[in-house]
Amino acid sequence: MKHLKSLFFSAFLGASFFITAQNNAYWQQHVDYTMDVEMDVETFRYTGTQKLVYTNNSPDELSRVFYHLYYNAFQPGSEMDIRLQNIKDPDKRMMEDDKSRIASLSETEIGYLHAKSLTQDGQPVTFTEEGTILVVDLAKPIPSGGKTTLEMRFEGQVPEQIRRSGRNSREGVALSMSQWYPKLSEYDFEGWHPNPYIAREFHGVWGDFDVKLTLDKDYTVGGTGYLQNPQEIGHGYEAPDTKVKTKGKTLTWHFKAPNVHDFMWAADPDYIHDIYEMEDGPTLHFLYKNDPEIIENWKKLQPKTAEAMAFYSKNIGEYPYDQYSVIQGGDGGMEYAMSTLITGGRNFGGLVGVMAHEMAHSWFQHILATNESEHEWMDEGFTSFISSLCMNEIMDRNKENPFQGSYRGYFALVNSGLEMPQTTHADRYTTNFAYSVAAYSKGSIFLSQLGYIIGQDKLMETIHKYFEDFKFKHPVPNDIKRTAEKVSGMELNWYLTDWTQTTNTIDYGIKSVEADGENTKVTMERIGEMPMPLDILVVGKDGTQKTYYVPLRMMYGEKDNPYPNLERTVLEDWPWAYPTYEFSLDMPLDNVKAIMIDPSQLMADVDGENNVYQAEEE
Repeated sequence: MKHLKSLFFSAFLGASFFITAQNNAYWQQHVDYTMDVEMDVETFRYTGTQKLVYTNNSPDELSRVFYHLYYNAFQPGSEMDIRLQNIKDPDKRMMEDDKSRIASLSETEIGYLHAKSLTQDGQPVTFTEEGTILVVDLAKPIPSGGKTTLEMRFEGQVPEQIRRSGRNSREGVALSMSQWYPKLSEYDFEGWHPNPYIAREFHGVWGDFDVKLTLDKDYTVGGTGYLQNPQEIGHGYEAPDTKVKTKGKTLTWHFKAPNVHDFMWAADPDYIHDIYEMEDGPTLHFLYKNDPEIIENWKKLQPKTAEAMAFYSKNIGEYPYDQYSVIQGGDGGMEYAMSTLITGGRNFGGLVGVMAHEMAHSWFQHILATNESEHEWMDEGFTSFISSLCMNEIMDRNKENPFQGSYRGYFALVNSGLEMPQTTHADRYTTNFAYSVAAYSKGSIFLSQLGYIIGQDKLMETIHKYFEDFKFKHPVPNDIKRTAEKVSGMELNWYLTDWTQTTNTIDYGIKSVEADGENTKVTMERIGEMPMPLDILVVGKDGTQKTYYVPLRMMYGEKDNPYPNLERTVLEDWPWAYPTYEFSLDMPLDNVKAIMIDPSQLMADVDGENNVYQAEEE
């Protein structure tokens, strides 16, 4: 059995890929940002100007727009604060002495972000701040295919570091600047997405960023984008064997980031800045605290980061930027365009793990930009799937099933009675536990189980085609389903429907095994509501092994033999409505040693006890 599983999972890493053309009916909005910001590192307050050139590629005329003002969440009485105080299992990072850390913030510790003035093509517009959303009534509608320029003066205060963003993190990082600027809301085929910042996920408009940051010259900065003036800045960005002389108390850092939907930066006066050049890949930047307890791990992290970059580029699609930065900051790990913030005081395995997960988000969120609030499982789940494979390889773990943790989490959720459909908005889950498992574990299983259904080679082809067809777009669940259908030739709407839109569970069992003359009659039963095809392994007392494949009728297709070294018998389709299914083994009952449903353990059957028949020992 162990040998069979090893053969099964080896298919992941050796799969072939192919590319086809994208769907030309798709449209999306575009926005270009130009920002000039000054940060006071003593008060943690900043002022800025922002110029947006917004292109309305939709078929609709737009009479208003929305901005996100994320930092307003970090104030007592905000929606984030109230939700934190009322959810059954609040995020422990945001609590202190069982109380909301946001609720106790003083005026100098809170976060805020306010628009001071706003014009459209030079004309003042009416705007209203509603929590973390700015509602803007335009001076004139933007026609379909038209452009408009929005110019804003804004001011903000960086909150005490509580969740992702903030100042003075528990590891001593001065500035973790994510979700820090007025960010235009996304408008797509569903309409506007002005989601208030209550808990977690994000959605953004693709565009180019041109950002100038002025702050104390002792601070080293890293994040999204390419530094345009390295010889004026220094701090490890200058050309080798050159020196940089600076005047005055501040430096102005100039970054450009092409074709991204977010912009993060971090800064600290004690950052070490290392550059790691890959042989065939982007330049890697590492910024971390000059702390003797972590330096060795951060040095060892650098070649592992290069290995992870190469793994993802091979197994998903080529990383499209020339740079990627791993930066100590934040409160755990969080992905951003061309970069990530991670906490650095971890053991080496934990440091590599958080890097691998957040880097994978560069593909499943910052190149394939799903609406995280509505389809968080496509972001977190697909990232968990591919990063589990990556860690299995680059850390030489050699696990037969690198997704076991995801299955354990999913089964725990099912047994808890707290499960909600994956179509639930990310902020609407009644518990953080239910959200986390649905997004990460069940989302990961969507792919690993899809490999069970269509075959591992077809799964990897699907992932690669999905990347090529939808990179730099906003794919939705139907897009990954249709991609898998095109690759496999199967009908898969049933899979997307049951797994993501319901809490139906998979439960198949071996109901009976009976003598039938010189043959053996096996009766299977479907107990759960969710349909699946079945791989069945039969082991004879003489040591022979053979598999039987029961296709699901509504798939209208069959996968290739996942165990090419074993003889396989393809049986008649099993129509879902029939609760039982019978087939015959061409061996007498006395010769049957064991029968097992799904030896790969990739089908998320909630009751494994009834999946195995074992003959009584003589």
